[in-house]
Amino acid sequence: MSEFLRCGRFRLDLRQPVVMAIVNVTPDSFSGDGHDRHFDVALRHAERAVTDGAAILDIGGESSRPGAEPVSEQEEMDRVLPLLERIVDWEVPVSIDTVKPGVMRAAVAAGASMINDINAFQMAGALEAVAASDAALCVMHMRGKPQSMQLDPEYSDVVVEVRDYLMRQKDRCLEAGIAADRVTYDPGFGFGKSLAHNLALLRALPDLVPLGPLLIGVSRKSMVGAITGRPVGQRLAGSLATALMAADRGASIIRVHDVGETVDALRVRAAVLFDK
Repeated sequence: MSEFLRCGRFRLDLRQPVVMAIVNVTPDSFSGDGHDRHFDVALRHAERAVTDGAAILDIGGESSRPGAEPVSEQEEMDRVLPLLERIVDWEVPVSIDTVKPGVMRAAVAAGASMINDINAFQMAGALEAVAASDAALCVMHMRGKPQSMQLDPEYSDVVVEVRDYLMRQKDRCLEAGIAADRVTYDPGFGFGKSLAHNLALLRALPDLVPLGPLLIGVSRKSMVGAITGRPVGQRLAGSLATALMAADRGASIIRVHDVGETVDALRVRAAVLFDK
């Protein structure tokens, strides 16, 4: 497996786990940190994330929380493109979190370094929207749709089913001419999974590592709340614990809200494990 992710004009060094910062420009983020049309606030959020050590920024203009309703393509572009255009020249890759091919095309044209698709580029035209570019792709597993995905999800074997699904998507990418070093894989914690499913996937991350670089998003999620009993604003400790366990099990990119704290935790881990 490559130690670098080809990510637009960047080669993202994955020899140690890195942090992807969540930058929501939505009014209905589950974590309460969405900035909607408050451009200056979102810009300061992105600046702080980079200062705190984020290796990549992930801008999202449509909430994917359980029960979330979709927004129009134009509304999503109106939310994400102004911020993307403002920060695309920074010395850090910028990802756009979207399922819509039209948003993907506009983001790639504006210089986005990655497209992060919770729908695994399955919408008609999605894979083609990114294939000919030099942008990286994040391919995620989701059972169902955000509106209904958490209504009693069932699996015979969640690890096998998620692994096989991601393998099929890997084959699709390769068949579309997308080089393996442009693709990262997300097992989709909380996207059509119960707590038991999420824990099984976290334990079994080493089984998914052969696919390629793993991108893991557990920050502040309901699985942390279910374990700790904490509301969303008090899940930092639980989120850090899951981030470190994911790193220990082979995750390459940790997608988080709390950038500085996660970067510090990973630095301590690296000092203990690797520094002489």
